[in-house]
Amino acid sequence: MGVTGRKKAVIYARVSSREQEKEGFSIPAQISFLEDYARKHDIKIVKVFKEAETAKKAGRKQFDSMIDYVSESQDIKAILVEKTDRLYRNIKDWTKIDYEAFDLEIHLAKEGEIISKTSHSSQKFMHGMKVLMAKNYIDNLSEEVKKGHAEKLKRGIWPGKAPLGYLNKLDDHTIIIDERLGPIIKKAFQMAQTGNYSLSKLKKELYSMGVRGVRSGKELAKSQMARILSNPFYYGTIVRDGKTYKGSHEPLISKELFESVQHVLGFKNKPGATKRSFVFRGPINCAHCGCQVTAEEKRKPSGKKYIYYHCTNGKGNCENVTYIREEKIEDAYLEAFDLIKIPNEVIEYTKEALLGSHQEEKNYRESQVSLLTERYKKLDTYIDKLYVDKLEEVIELSFWESRTAAYKAEQEEILSKIDALKSSNTTYMLEGIKLMEIASKAAELFPLMTMEEKREIVSLVLSNPRIENANIRYDYKMPFELFTNVQDLRKWRVLQWPYNFVVLVVNSN
Repeated sequence: MGVTGRKKAVIYARVSSREQEKEGFSIPAQISFLEDYARKHDIKIVKVFKEAETAKKAGRKQFDSMIDYVSESQDIKAILVEKTDRLYRNIKDWTKIDYEAFDLEIHLAKEGEIISKTSHSSQKFMHGMKVLMAKNYIDNLSEEVKKGHAEKLKRGIWPGKAPLGYLNKLDDHTIIIDERLGPIIKKAFQMAQTGNYSLSKLKKELYSMGVRGVRSGKELAKSQMARILSNPFYYGTIVRDGKTYKGSHEPLISKELFESVQHVLGFKNKPGATKRSFVFRGPINCAHCGCQVTAEEKRKPSGKKYIYYHCTNGKGNCENVTYIREEKIEDAYLEAFDLIKIPNEVIEYTKEALLGSHQEEKNYRESQVSLLTERYKKLDTYIDKLYVDKLEEVIELSFWESRTAAYKAEQEEILSKIDALKSSNTTYMLEGIKLMEIASKAAELFPLMTMEEKREIVSLVLSNPRIENANIRYDYKMPFELFTNVQDLRKWRVLQWPYNFVVLVVNSN
């Protein structure tokens, strides 16, 4: 789509962190690219807006300033930006750019697209889906991190910063023994086994051997000392969220030494009381008083067992404490899922939109991992140089401690960021398609699902489940409300895709 005449435009350039701006990675390159684009298309640049803040939250200062500027300037006809995710990374930001009301063109220069009120409906749809799934990425980043962690745990790899005495290897994401601190931590276990050292005495001994708190640069706290001496990681076992995994790392001590220390120091693992699991307990409330609904098992005189759900009446003022059988709740959810009909045309549109930007997102995340890895290695160099300067008495001990602690703390944050990026860089776009396909088959799959899967699909599709007069009520989450009883795309086109649909999504949150 070409541009005729000399129109006036603004440029919007954004990087995802202030650190990137300071290091000069992205904003100058974006501006240079967009200025070249403007010259080629005979567009006059009136103003440049630069942003170096996270886009996870709406309300970016320069973004808002740009919206105010273009809305008040009747002669501004276009916004130039590199690509979709540079302009907005969440739906609320998107709804602020009412390009139809402002009669604006949004030029996505690297994507070769111009979005305006005259754009074809399919072009608006695909553009909208990119924004929706960018929001989905942000909303589900923590979930993706958990998935990545779970996969690492299955392979016996601790998914995070290695415990004191070990080091993370960036090249293959394994964990190795720290040649300097590893022997000291082993010595700490041996000292604790003798029974001659309290936690306070042990942390002082370790400080004298060169062990410092990562952030404070001071003596370890008693709680940190206790966590080290009660961590089974050191004998090769990983415990996470109540589950035990055989670690792939080299043990620092024997299991016998570890168990002996637990006995000497009086550490005890008190198993929690086991609770009866019920499929729908937790997400359901009472429609009359707002209290949470609980579940309990009842036995009939015949000996047959039934599960009933009822209000906990935690406020003591509920006059409608009724009981509802689990089967009735399940039937109600089945009925809800049966109303969802997602046309294949919609799913195909979605695939085309999301897969088109999938490779760009993957490349972007790989570049961020590369930058973070480079920074991690640079910090290693700084730490090594500081250590040499300390040995040669070039710097004071207090300066070495504070700077080393700061560098290690930054390295810890870098590892978390890399882990998050690697866990999410190849799957989040496809998750949108998967969710739509699952929702369209929910009624068919629901009876075959496990307890956890049933909870997950209910949470995905429905909101505010509640018991009202012995019946289960619920609302549909967006966008699934729009998929109820839809046989073709006519209902969607009446909604003037994608802007009104996005407004509905925002208002539903």
